[in-house]
Amino acid sequence: MEIQRVTRSLDSGMVEEAYRQGIFPMADTDLGVVTWHRPRRRAILPLESFHLSKSLARTIRRGGFEVTYGQDFKGVMAACADRETTWISHEFMEIYTQLHRAGKASSVEVWMEGVLVGGLYGVCLGGAFFAESKFHRVTDMSKVALAFLVRRLRERGFELLEVQYLTDHLMQFGVVEVSHKEYMTRLGGALELERRFAP
Repeated sequence: MEIQRVTRSLDSGMVEEAYRQGIFPMADTDLGVVTWHRPRRRAILPLESFHLSKSLARTIRRGGFEVTYGQDFKGVMAACADRETTWISHEFMEIYTQLHRAGKASSVEVWMEGVLVGGLYGVCLGGAFFAESKFHRVTDMSKVALAFLVRRLRERGFELLEVQYLTDHLMQFGVVEVSHKEYMTRLGGALELERRFAP
């Protein structure tokens, strides 16, 4: 079963341990609970086979933006939560910010003229990065954030980029599904590494 348990609250220790066990939380803001998920099949983006489209490559070459890492984690989370329906509650923002301060969560920010126009955030443990959510305020800037995330993970020697669920949108970047067993094997190997995402 995908949902492993339901709790009324969470803390940073619970969250970190969950990711290490292949589980991730989501807030049900209507019911005021946290659901803990372990999908039977998990979506990952193999770093060696990331697909950079010609149009995105042109956007990156054209420039006009600046990319930073872990510089405005709270701003990225708030932007990701700024939509009609979201699983990113205020409690989540507090807990994940604690993880960020501990070096166990980070973000990619895309700026134009000092304004945050795109980005993503996730949990980073060992050589694994668990991407949580992304946003854009200017066309393609969330895609730029993803491309620079992959570049960063390659440069820093990470081995696993997990994106939870496979979607048509994510397939264009080379995201694939693996079984729970294979995911746990990959996760175990990645967690044994000592890697640092930011700064």
